[in-house]
Amino acid sequence: MPTFDEVLKEAGEFGRFQKRVFFLLCQTGVIFSFLFTSVVFLGQTPDSYWCRIPGAVELSERCGWTLEEERNFTVLPLCLGNVSSRGECERLDIVWDSSVSCSNPLARSSNHSAGNLPLTTCHNNWVYKHPHSSIVSEYNLVCGNAWMLDLSQAILNLGFLAGAFTLGYAADRYGRILIYLLSCLGAGICGIIVAFAPNFIVFLIFRFLQGVFAKGTWMTCYVIVTEIVGSDQRIIGIVIQMFFTLGVMILPGIAYLVPTWQGIQLAISLPNFLFLLYYWVVPESPRWLLTRKKGEEALKIMHNIAKHNGKSLSPHYSEITISNEEVSSSSFLDLVRTPGMRRNTLILMYAWFTSALTYQGLVMRLGIVGGNLYLQFFISGAVELPAALLILATIERIGRRLPFGISNIVAGIACLITAFLPEDIPWLKTTVATLGRLAITMAFEIVYLVNTELYPTTLRNFGVSLCSSLCDLGGVIAPFLLFRLAAIWLELPLIIFSILAVVCGVLVLLLPETKGISLPETVEDVEQLSRYDT
Repeated sequence: MPTFDEVLKEAGEFGRFQKRVFFLLCQTGVIFSFLFTSVVFLGQTPDSYWCRIPGAVELSERCGWTLEEERNFTVLPLCLGNVSSRGECERLDIVWDSSVSCSNPLARSSNHSAGNLPLTTCHNNWVYKHPHSSIVSEYNLVCGNAWMLDLSQAILNLGFLAGAFTLGYAADRYGRILIYLLSCLGAGICGIIVAFAPNFIVFLIFRFLQGVFAKGTWMTCYVIVTEIVGSDQRIIGIVIQMFFTLGVMILPGIAYLVPTWQGIQLAISLPNFLFLLYYWVVPESPRWLLTRKKGEEALKIMHNIAKHNGKSLSPHYSEITISNEEVSSSSFLDLVRTPGMRRNTLILMYAWFTSALTYQGLVMRLGIVGGNLYLQFFISGAVELPAALLILATIERIGRRLPFGISNIVAGIACLITAFLPEDIPWLKTTVATLGRLAITMAFEIVYLVNTELYPTTLRNFGVSLCSSLCDLGGVIAPFLLFRLAAIWLELPLIIFSILAVVCGVLVLLLPETKGISLPETVEDVEQLSRYDT
């Protein structure tokens, strides 16, 4: 009986069929990047808002004030009184009732000196120039509630984390394409509910669930693509990352054209329903079918692949070698039970954590340096494109391991240099920091490919999902680590990023090289790969 790789080679390792499936599934990366980075536009802080004095609505109606006139009566006294407050987080400690004069509503406060106006903290009485422009104005995430915006992104990352565990396991047990389609349906439904959430609690709950399902779409599509191509074409996994970057570059255009956060949320969520059409064009992974003792179904799919590629399988291909490894429920113990698997798992988990923490930390540090938010965000995404091109230019020539290690080390050194460059040469600091971001982006993209190639088919989706869950943990920690350490010393976060990245660069050099090697089918294949490499 022929092996799966032998059958795949005869059917075509990257023919018309795989190219079509590859292109279709790459669109998942675009939509996933929308959700991943959307908080920048969903959570824009309003340009103009102030705290309304109790009774102001009724008084404005009685006096016929415009919103601007009400604002003048509310905020101008604070400015004229030389008070540090701008009327955003504090207001005059008064109440306007029916006895207040329309011409001089502040008459009762005239007995206070200009610098001693009575003030009180604002509580849910904010007025916004554009009340539905972002979730900040929709749910009053300003002043003392500003931390809730960070919470919304942390909740999304926790959803990614939960999705990595639950849907990664489900994809190994019930099939790649089934979980992919269910995840697309769930991400679309939850995204719609998020757009019309009546309060912030409902918003957080369904943003978490959208993160769960979105992670299922992203990780499962990546595994499907990797499993239907030959070993020489697995670098197409890097190209999928380019579609993620493409999404980062497209999102500011969507946000520019759509004026409300609900519109943006719908625009980035509704495309998930289009992916349900893949039921008719994207097959189940034949590799996965073999691990479930479904050789006939796998062979049928291989015949279909060969037909679309303009080839035909040999008549004696009536059966394919089925993995002898017993199929059972995946667990973390399966990933650390043997020496090679244990080494790979621990190093990859650390690599995912470091890549996410350093990447998001550098992005937040560079941030938006003024000017046009949409243009700056577009440029920040374009900076990542050379990373994939550098990987494609090197990974098949010198292998995976060396670019993986060097990119981490370069990122660490760039962070260290940036930390100690003087402030009076900002262009140099920005250039070196950008080099660090380019390098860590390379590391981030390589870890996807290497992670997929270092696990057997029976554990691949679960292994990739579990290890990449450390990426989500890094995403939760990154903003808190960055801002807390920066409060001590502005450059201290860069020192931490530098240490983590350099250590990661050294550790990944201990992983086995996978260039040109068939995907392992069993744990024993992984152990043989480790012994062969050493």
